[in-house]
Amino acid sequence: MSAKIISGTEIAKEIRVEIKQEIAELKEKHGLTPGLATVLVGDDPASRVYVGQKDKSCNNLGIYSKMINLPEDIAEEDLLKLIDELNNDSSIHGILVQLPLPEHINETRVLYAIDPNKDVDGFHPVNVGKMVIGEKCFLPCTPHGVLELLSRSGVKTEGAEVVIVGRSNIVGKPVLNLMLQKRPAGNATVTLCHTRTKDISFHTKRADILIVATGHPKTVTGDMVSEGVVVIDVGVNRIGKTSEGKAILVGDVEFDSVKEKAAAITPVPGGVGPMTIVMLMKNTVEAARNKLVRK
Repeated sequence: MSAKIISGTEIAKEIRVEIKQEIAELKEKHGLTPGLATVLVGDDPASRVYVGQKDKSCNNLGIYSKMINLPEDIAEEDLLKLIDELNNDSSIHGILVQLPLPEHINETRVLYAIDPNKDVDGFHPVNVGKMVIGEKCFLPCTPHGVLELLSRSGVKTEGAEVVIVGRSNIVGKPVLNLMLQKRPAGNATVTLCHTRTKDISFHTKRADILIVATGHPKTVTGDMVSEGVVVIDVGVNRIGKTSEGKAILVGDVEFDSVKEKAAAITPVPGGVGPMTIVMLMKNTVEAARNKLVRK
């Protein structure tokens, strides 16, 4: 048995077609171009790549992109002032502050300063609270992408045993909440494992659907899963470079051993990564549409 590959690259293409249609309608009927501001503090190479990918996606879709690069030693108050300006900028519908921030800046204070109506990352406590109780809100992009991967791949979640490995605020906890809810790609029985779980293998072997987001290679290996499991690997780990100097990327799952037992699995790269960016674009378009409703 060898697993079906769930391609986030291909599914993201489908969603981009839908987004382009939505943007064309907003422009034609309302003269409105969705706008996204990305704020990068410092010169972290990985963060610069991520911001560049988001800018490229905006340009390809017809979203107005405003990239703001700030020096690493910017004062926290100056960053908060900039966010306030973006909150009041009518051409900007979504604001994304690239994390991590330098140590002298309080990330929580910065994220809380973003207008919840422009919080297209879904990190503001207003949106987090709405997500938990099942109200309409901006869903965090990676968890939302995971749900879309499952739904568009025809994976049935209702009544399934879903096991999540990793309890971060960015992935693990939101996926837990979303999979529990009475919604498409939900209605599951969910177990969340973490670093203090006594026997992770006991839980992962019970999984119909296994979602792994720990940030560590080989967290899950072939002997930890049962035949027929569906595996969503959220991790992206750089473990070296090729002879051509390209980064070697692997997930949190030992792909080669797990795919021999899984019914379906996401690759790294090309799995969850493309979905995160396209869901950010979708949230930005939604933010623009919401502005029309609030007028």
